[in-house]
Amino acid sequence: MQSPVSSWQTIRIYNLLGKEVTTLLNEYREPGSYEISFNASNLPSGVYFYKLQVGYPNGQAFMITKKMILLR
Repeated sequence: MQSPVSSWQTIRIYNLLGKEVTTLLNEYREPGSYEISFNASNLPSGVYFYKLQVGYPNGQAFMITKKMILLR
């Protein structure tokens, strides 16, 4: 993940029913490039969604949701 500006950042994982499974990131970060590990050893195979939310200092926000498939 690369952040061009300082911002509050959140990454959450959801199951197919929309229930939050885990929060990978929920903190203020400075500009830069970051790696985040996701330990899915306690999750069954299936379809999941991850949502990235970024709140900018000017009050605007960015949000994107993507699908991922976990295979065992």
